[in-house]
Amino acid sequence: MSGSWGRNIRLSIYGESHGAAVGIILDGVKPGIELDMDFIERQMERRAPGRDSISTSRREQDKVQILSGIKDGVTTGTPINCMIRNQDTRSADYSKQKIIFRPSHSDHTGYVKYRGFNDHRGGGHFSGRITAGLVFAGAFAMQILLQESIVIGSHILKLQKTNEKGFLDCKLTPEMLKELGSMEIPVIDKENVKKIEDEIMLAKSKEDSVGGIVETAVMGIEPGIGDPFFHSVESVLSGLLFAIPAVKAVEFGKGFQFADYEGSQINDEPYMCEDDIKYRSNNNGGVLGGITNGMPLVFKVGVKPTASIGKTQNSVDMEKREDVEFRITGRHDPCIAKRIIPVIESVTALALLDMIMEGKKWD
Repeated sequence: MSGSWGRNIRLSIYGESHGAAVGIILDGVKPGIELDMDFIERQMERRAPGRDSISTSRREQDKVQILSGIKDGVTTGTPINCMIRNQDTRSADYSKQKIIFRPSHSDHTGYVKYRGFNDHRGGGHFSGRITAGLVFAGAFAMQILLQESIVIGSHILKLQKTNEKGFLDCKLTPEMLKELGSMEIPVIDKENVKKIEDEIMLAKSKEDSVGGIVETAVMGIEPGIGDPFFHSVESVLSGLLFAIPAVKAVEFGKGFQFADYEGSQINDEPYMCEDDIKYRSNNNGGVLGGITNGMPLVFKVGVKPTASIGKTQNSVDMEKREDVEFRITGRHDPCIAKRIIPVIESVTALALLDMIMEGKKWD
């Protein structure tokens, strides 16, 4: 198994949902970078569980403990080890999952892959809990990107019957993206906040769950970042996005909607704007040939409903080798789409920073 990623910024994640701690080791960071710990804590709070009635009741403070690589708030150039201790675990809730697999969860595949030795409690290493370290690393990457005026923001584009217009259909500004980052439920249309809360609470009352679509935009990216084929912007970013538990779809720009158009209707036409080349539309989501074209990077992420629900479901008993009905106990989010947003933004920042560093090798 490999829990590592990156060509320039190198990440290694570790931990299990109900183990002593989760964390991340961040390597390849140059010395002398000052950390804004207040910003990092705000990002960690956005992902942390147990903060409201529409999230899991598991309460974790997600306080970051930095073990190495930072002295007096400044990077030393050596690997940064960030650890987040687990405090509110109830492992007894998962006693059945060792032999009875949760539908749509990794219990079965993890059992097969690790020959029954996997830590099944709370999903073990497959849990969304592991993304806490990614948010720390992503918050750090965002600080570096902000120095180059690169801003990342997201909103809930769709959740059940609630839809709103996408980034390609409105006038994007860095201020809009920053405002979305400060909202508990980030939406362009403020009236959708109550609708989304109601949809999630309805699912929770039925001991069920709901999925959603999160749309993300990045502004301030210069043209020329990325590579064709294997290290294209789409390839690198999709690889990290699909590493997030519950992400089942990624779409750049118009994505699947391209099937509804002819090229003459949907092509992004360039034009001269003083000494720069701009585009009259952004249907490709800011990427052409795997390389940024200077337009905002825009993509959507499909998030599946939380697999762990309270309703009676069908599964198998591994010991008895027979079909069974059972109910999942424990504490779970009725919808992951809200808490997954800072994780999406974090891996976006990490992917972009890695590709920007790769591009600077030619300077």
